[in-house]
Amino acid sequence: MTGNPEILVERNGEIATVTLSNPGKLNAITVAMWRELKRVMSALSAEDALRCVVLRGAGSEAFAAGADIAEFAIERDSMEQGRRYHREYVHGALEAVGECRHPTIAMIHGPCAGGGLEIACMCDLRIAGPSGRFGVPITRLGFAIAYDELAALLPLTGRAVALEILVEGRMWNAAEALQKGLLTRVVPDSELEQEAYATARRIADGAPLVNRWHKSFVRRLAPQPDPLAESEIAENFAYFATEDYRIGMQAFAEKKRPQFKGR
Repeated sequence: MTGNPEILVERNGEIATVTLSNPGKLNAITVAMWRELKRVMSALSAEDALRCVVLRGAGSEAFAAGADIAEFAIERDSMEQGRRYHREYVHGALEAVGECRHPTIAMIHGPCAGGGLEIACMCDLRIAGPSGRFGVPITRLGFAIAYDELAALLPLTGRAVALEILVEGRMWNAAEALQKGLLTRVVPDSELEQEAYATARRIADGAPLVNRWHKSFVRRLAPQPDPLAESEIAENFAYFATEDYRIGMQAFAEKKRPQFKGR
């Protein structure tokens, strides 16, 4: 593991581990990491010998505290950049996680927020320790969740909980996240790694073709939204033209409480 932001891959027989690593930033996800996560998950999905993938954050302080906001001024500072960032980089990675043929497990220590929570929600199982913290507090930053990313939350949470996450913008503890359907189970932090890999081993000991079929069957029967109209996509990124977005980003950079104006 280096000090650079990266996606690490480790193989242990039929089980692969994909690690989100951004030391010093609670594994915040950079553009390069989003793109590499897509590549890695697509490559692992194509491996017939693989039976399970565990996704985790480097170390034990965080799964991923969302996107690396320090990049926004360069990579995501206009509607055009925002559409590329969310519809290509972020959605590409989330789609690769969700469409992986093999069962996937998110192993969660600490903050699992924003894009980190979206990645976890695209996994088949989510196992967390009590240190887990969950939420999408972007209303404090003055921007809206992208449609493609909202689609990662809704199947787990339903409408009421999704709105609670987004409009209240608070962070939840693991017990509340479990109660509201975001998590599969919660175990002591000291046992989290052992339980995640014991779960992966149980999956790997099952019939791999059947596990892949079951993933395919569930996707087939899950409700699919109608394709988005261009006008809906434009509205999704209209916040770039608002004063509130600039206020939110400046307040975050200055570690101040934003005073939004509603315009």
